[in-house]
Amino acid sequence: MLGLDLASEKDRLRKAWARVDRQAAVVLLFAAFSVILQMQFGDKGFFRREVAPLLTDAPTGLHAWVWWFGFQGLVGFVLPVAILRWGFRNTWAEMGLGLGDWRLASGIALLYLPLVILGTWFLSDSTAFQENYPHYAPAARDWGVFFIYEAFFLLYWVGWEYLWRGFVLFGTARAFGVMAIVVQTVPFAILHYAKPFPEAVLSIVGGLALGALVWRTRSFWIAVPIHAAQMMILDAWCSLRIRSGATGTGLSAFLDLFRHTAG
Repeated sequence: MLGLDLASEKDRLRKAWARVDRQAAVVLLFAAFSVILQMQFGDKGFFRREVAPLLTDAPTGLHAWVWWFGFQGLVGFVLPVAILRWGFRNTWAEMGLGLGDWRLASGIALLYLPLVILGTWFLSDSTAFQENYPHYAPAARDWGVFFIYEAFFLLYWVGWEYLWRGFVLFGTARAFGVMAIVVQTVPFAILHYAKPFPEAVLSIVGGLALGALVWRTRSFWIAVPIHAAQMMILDAWCSLRIRSGATGTGLSAFLDLFRHTAG
């Protein structure tokens, strides 16, 4: 009918399907699905509307942040690991969860973290930064709340980074080779569309650089301190300044900050 040979088309489909890398296909489709899940069910608004009314204890604002961070850890790390480990029988090293070239990774971290600590120290002296970090303001004045918030924030970063620099990068490596670095950069950059234009553009550079670094070290773990440290250390500096009232960026301000905290 209409010149369509169903038997021939069925054979073409079968041959095409035989050439598909099943793991890469599942990885890319689940990565897209995980973003949908996070946006639909993982945000703070969903928690306040749908989850909070079901809780016996009256939830605090912190619960919504824990929900958001924890949900990203689930869909970005726990489920992807389960898919690669038990769905496709990958080894820990193949999934990017081994130590890899830990000497190189450690050396890069040791060079990078002092720069972040120093840079965020200067940024934290700005009132604008103190008004926005930590994003959950009560964490700045209560260490118990601060450490709960930051622990789940770290889980968020593990989930966010593994989704792209682990799951997609290593999960598609067999199909695309080194081009997997570019493949994981594309959705990562697209998800920065709502950011200020310079940051959105730099996300392309950052995605490529982090992907290349993880590819070189053969371990996703280096991506977490590289990306998360900026936010978490800035949270710490701003919290210390808010609690102590210390201003300035010199040695005296640094000593005042810790003198007040110790007291």
